[in-house]
Amino acid sequence: MLAKFGSTRSSIKANHALLTAESFERVTQPGWADADFIYVISPQMGARFSMALVEPHGTSQVTIEPSELARFLFVLDGRVGVEADGKSHELGAEHFLFLPPSLAASISYAEGGRFVLYQWRFISADGHYPALVTGHSSERPSSALRGDETLQVQKLLPEDVVFDGEFNLMSFEPGASLAYVETHFMEHGLLFLDGGGIYRLDENWYPVQKGDFIWMGPHVPQWFGALGRQKSRYLIYKNYNRSPMAG
Repeated sequence: MLAKFGSTRSSIKANHALLTAESFERVTQPGWADADFIYVISPQMGARFSMALVEPHGTSQVTIEPSELARFLFVLDGRVGVEADGKSHELGAEHFLFLPPSLAASISYAEGGRFVLYQWRFISADGHYPALVTGHSSERPSSALRGDETLQVQKLLPEDVVFDGEFNLMSFEPGASLAYVETHFMEHGLLFLDGGGIYRLDENWYPVQKGDFIWMGPHVPQWFGALGRQKSRYLIYKNYNRSPMAG
């Protein structure tokens, strides 16, 4: 209905963006047969990484060769199979996978599945790369952020400086909020998994809900407050463990 009248909640600014479903554009990608890509974040908007929603419409697989790119996959629906480093992994909803740039892999998928795919040029601290990491959100411990029990964080990757980024799940009880307006040199790529609320980005205030994506560029002022009667939760990436002069 909104699209018929030329309206959208999507908003693209110089240092941040809100991407919402009514403005999604689907494209194909070489090697990824029977799959649509929705690139919600890309270097063309100023980001140093890409974030895509991948929607298979058939059964197929893709081969990932070693390169300069690291990848992180988070399954939303359906199942994804991964073969890498001589091992097979079967991923269902809320399973995730970190694929280092040094490792080849085969990824299989089927119609009805959906997953989020992040890609970025990995910055090594000492010439070494992390190993493959896979797991499920339920397996990762939850801790209060800065002592606030109404705001919980789950770190999906090990806390090790060999990783150049973090992928976390943030959970807010109704009425909970970040303690202050943050601003820092790290970028974020975010997907709302549950609930919603109000996100401040720079001088803009955005109502947000399940299925919305957000890009936060370097040093953009940012803050979130959860609204409604259910818990709000999002998946968020940030570059980490590296100096702003690295890379």
